[in-house]
Amino acid sequence: MMGNGWTRDRDGAEEAAAHEELAPAADAGEAEASAEEATAEQLAALEAEVARLKNEYLRALAETENVRKRAARDRQEASQYAISGFARDLLSVGDNLQRALASVDPQAKAGDPALQALIAGVEMTEKELLSVLERYGVKPIPAEGQPFDPHVHEALYELPDPTVPQGTVVQVVQPGYTLHDRTLRPARVGLARGGPKPGATAAGEAAGGADPYASPGSRFDETH
Repeated sequence: MMGNGWTRDRDGAEEAAAHEELAPAADAGEAEASAEEATAEQLAALEAEVARLKNEYLRALAETENVRKRAARDRQEASQYAISGFARDLLSVGDNLQRALASVDPQAKAGDPALQALIAGVEMTEKELLSVLERYGVKPIPAEGQPFDPHVHEALYELPDPTVPQGTVVQVVQPGYTLHDRTLRPARVGLARGGPKPGATAAGEAAGGADPYASPGSRFDETH
């Protein structure tokens, strides 16, 4: 009986010892799994942070490029159009020279050499003025004989003229000019009325419709 009891005690002690040996190993496995999970979470967090920072960097880079392009465009426009006010004032000088030449009586000019010399000097001055303006990008706007363009023409009145298409510029009251690709001053013109409508079909003419040559800035004073 005592032998059996001793045997049971020994078996119990061995089983307890085995459990004690397995417990550290299990704890070590759980600790390792926890460490791997924490490392994976940290790695995912770092990857998300890297993606966020990369996105912010790309946005900042794009915004910087946009600012650089806007600044370059503003500098170019400032360089091209800085003289617009000065050039517009000089156009008035050219207008006065043209009025002076137009006011001379051809008969008086033919019989007066001094007047001829004066007129020649005024013509040379006007030509030089226009040449200087053109050197800086100021060019005259084609007007007479051209279809009305509300972007570069300002209509003042209409004249009955069935020989040309309706809306054709037949008189130029004041020449217009552009500065590079912008209208510096529109040409003030008179338009033909009563002629055929350019590009209008028979059906379109029968249906009628709004005048394609009228613009919000146009002023028509019909001449009878």
